[in-house]
Amino acid sequence: MTRGDDETRARLRRLYDTAVAAALPIHCLPPHLPDPPDPAQGRLVIFAIGKAAAAMAAVAEDHYDRHWPGTHIEGVALTRYGHARPTRHVDVVEAAHPVPDEAGAAASKRLMRMAEWLGPNDLALVLLSGGGSALAALPIAGIELADEQMLTRALLASGLHIADINCVRKHICRIKGGRLAEAMHPARSLTLAISDVAGDDPSTIASGPTVPDTTSKERALAIIDALDADLPPHIRAAIEAAPETPKPGADFFASATWKRIASGSESLIAAAKLARSEGYDTLVLGDDIEGEARILAREHAGLARMAQGEGRRLAIISGGEASVTFRDAAIAGKGGANQEYALALMLALKGAPGIAALAGDTDGIDGGAGAADDPAGAYMLPDALARAAAAGVDPQAALDQHDSGTFFSALGDLLVTGPSYTNVNDFRIILVDNPPPEEESPS
Repeated sequence: MTRGDDETRARLRRLYDTAVAAALPIHCLPPHLPDPPDPAQGRLVIFAIGKAAAAMAAVAEDHYDRHWPGTHIEGVALTRYGHARPTRHVDVVEAAHPVPDEAGAAASKRLMRMAEWLGPNDLALVLLSGGGSALAALPIAGIELADEQMLTRALLASGLHIADINCVRKHICRIKGGRLAEAMHPARSLTLAISDVAGDDPSTIASGPTVPDTTSKERALAIIDALDADLPPHIRAAIEAAPETPKPGADFFASATWKRIASGSESLIAAAKLARSEGYDTLVLGDDIEGEARILAREHAGLARMAQGEGRRLAIISGGEASVTFRDAAIAGKGGANQEYALALMLALKGAPGIAALAGDTDGIDGGAGAADDPAGAYMLPDALARAAAAGVDPQAALDQHDSGTFFSALGDLLVTGPSYTNVNDFRIILVDNPPPEEESPS
């Protein structure tokens, strides 16, 4: 980079902010909001679940109060701790993520009770976003919340694909896998979803509470059996005894409509447009990139080196969801998948001049417990290895111990944004420049 680290950081941050802005509810939700029911006949009841739930509910309220004043609005927004927004009509409940807690379980009971009380002239407006699978917790008969928490931890530590994790979640919960739509019948429902999953599969986003489930109990049981975890046998027995989730063709889905309103693809397009305006060619790898964070980093480092070798000024942009597999929970340090990606990328590039990157989660939190000051990810700057050596911190040891957060904190390279109130998963960008040639030493 030829204009200093401060400008490089600022450019990377602009690109990240542009990607996030494309998925904010204030921008993507209003065009899709339906007309409310005739107030003399029915109610507008909002069911908001996910990291963007409170923000989506607040935007919806403002829309209806402005365009249809006097509309009867009620509902519940279940979101992650630290993600509440002010609302007038909808009750906001904060709960734990990624492992559910009592607050999430209590709010899930309220949501199901609201669904069961709907009448045929009511309209259920379901506002879904990433994180809903963890936040909503209403265990089936024979499973307690503590069981769901134990199973969730085992699934998250396994490195499994999110579709497999959510397959199990659907079969241990009374709100997911189409069961919320079943409870809402005969009312009409419209689900508007911000997608955080590769491929935007409606049945995977928030574990598909209002769409048919195409998975099966047999698949869920096979996933559980393959886990390297000592789970109590009554969990398996409860799943075997439970009714199957609602499948395609069930009559009540005729009154349930589902629509995606934002996803990682729009965010990547917005960032690519900005990168081109700043003089970069762009290579958009897609919003469905998944896999082990350190493996993705090595692959992307190879692309960056190739581009630089060809003399290209290139922005390599990708989304999706990187994962981290913990072989030994005892050595798990601080940091999420994006920070681990940035650390592995730094090691793979070996201080190559002219290549910088940012990897961050669009919800503003990459690992951590959900505090406002948790990092969203990390910057990877060309001089990071040299600064690490000067600071006496070992990048390889940090990677081995999954302690990327501690490493980047020592360098001052954490990306800290606070909650964004949306979520379209990971955003990664590598900027490739051609550094000026080294000056010849005087003879």
